[in-house]
Amino acid sequence: MFNYIYKKFKFTQLKNTNVISENSKGKIPQPKLSTSLEDNLNVLKNILGSSSDIIYREFSFGSKLQINAAIIFLDGMTEKATINELIIKPFMYDSKLCNLENELELNSIDVIKNCMLSVGNVKQVALVNQIIDACLSGDTIFLVDGCQEALIVHSKGWETRGVEEPKTEAVVRGPREGFCETMVTNMTLLRRKIQNPNLTFETMKIGTQTNTNICVVYLKGVVNPKLIKEIKHRLNKINTDSILESGYIEQFIEDAPYSIFPTIGNSEKPDTAAAKILEGRAAILVDGTPFVLTMPMLFIEGFQSSEDYYSRPYFASILRFLRFLCFFISVFSPATYVMLSTFHQELIPTTLLFTMAAGREGVPFPAVIEAGLMIITFEILREAGVRLPRPVGQAVSIVGALVIGEAAVTAGLVSGLMVIVIALTAVSSFVIPVYTDVISILRMVFLILAGILGIFGIGIGLLIVLVHIVSLRSFGTPYFAPFSPLSTEDLKDSFVRIHLWSMFTRPSTIGWHNLKRQDSSAKPEPPLKENNN
Repeated sequence: MFNYIYKKFKFTQLKNTNVISENSKGKIPQPKLSTSLEDNLNVLKNILGSSSDIIYREFSFGSKLQINAAIIFLDGMTEKATINELIIKPFMYDSKLCNLENELELNSIDVIKNCMLSVGNVKQVALVNQIIDACLSGDTIFLVDGCQEALIVHSKGWETRGVEEPKTEAVVRGPREGFCETMVTNMTLLRRKIQNPNLTFETMKIGTQTNTNICVVYLKGVVNPKLIKEIKHRLNKINTDSILESGYIEQFIEDAPYSIFPTIGNSEKPDTAAAKILEGRAAILVDGTPFVLTMPMLFIEGFQSSEDYYSRPYFASILRFLRFLCFFISVFSPATYVMLSTFHQELIPTTLLFTMAAGREGVPFPAVIEAGLMIITFEILREAGVRLPRPVGQAVSIVGALVIGEAAVTAGLVSGLMVIVIALTAVSSFVIPVYTDVISILRMVFLILAGILGIFGIGIGLLIVLVHIVSLRSFGTPYFAPFSPLSTEDLKDSFVRIHLWSMFTRPSTIGWHNLKRQDSSAKPEPPLKENNN
């Protein structure tokens, strides 16, 4: 009761603080440009500073060179051909050939925008803050003496990584393209997958120092409007100096920051992100990273792969069941070994028990310490293989595991069966990359519980984890759906994956705003035999 009252009080206080801050922000006057080109340049130079990559180019145009102008752009973030051929050349050369009845019209910002600039995207602004943001984003600023407004000319162009196959989500069958670090390119990849006018992109900037561009993507008519409202609310609450990767956004807007389970998904594949958007989810693109966030996320998503839907359902179902099996093996194998060898030897077949006893003869450590040392060694080798250059990292992982494992068994520090258990655990954990960090933590927790309480410790730990998973929410959606709450219709895409033509509806806990996915008559049938009589 007191906890509820305290939360209500904090919510009311935070709400009032937000209202006050929003009102105070609205009262601050935004500086505007003046009609003097010299004054405008001085103001912008004071804000942008004397950095060597900021170019100020002043020139004159008109038949008598009577009009002074200037452009400002960042070297390395703009396309030089656009600036030279489509901005400077029309004014320094073509303006001399203009035969206007009144050449003073060239001094009008509207005439310049509509008659002189041959660039597709041109915006007319007067606020200094908008000009600064556009310049730092790679656009070109066009200033004219006597005009109180400036033109923002789209001229972004910098070296980027092309569209390549993502290395973190390799597939045998499916598209080989992945997101890159440029947000505009990622938006195009999604637009190619979903050629629907209802596909909406809403951009904003976050980070007081970095001014990072982010984009919320969703499909109108399919997504729940309350989900988009909640996402925008959480994004607007972010007040930090820098956003350098989508992981920053994830940690600021996730539902359970103290949980080891992720409540926001991420992917490098456009087809995966597009499929989730079509189910009623929303995506967040962050400029500078190929990882796209998707929300809400369900626990079952970690066991699903985009390749499951490109293959026939029988093999895809076997692979999905295999992923569940690998999850349990990677989490419970060391704990089960310790539990059986320490507390419940009567559950081990006699022949295997003699083999285990012979293998552990001379090992100076208890089973739980032995397993813990092997797990820590494996984590060290895995981290070294990831951080080192790829050729060296692979050699360290393979040679290190073989040499250290063989040397440890020969020296009598660990038993041979323990090496087999840890190796099987390590290989199984690689099958589910989404939950790699979760598996590492749970493995150590269950190992400690098994070493203290045996099978009762594993049971207690499993019960606590299940209660925690069931209690989680991802943007209001039950994390453990469709198992809790149970949805029989959504079980078609859980432990097994049935035929695509039988999935008539979207997941009920996500796409309830528009459940229908396809007609019930989508089942393929052989052609009718013609009657020759």
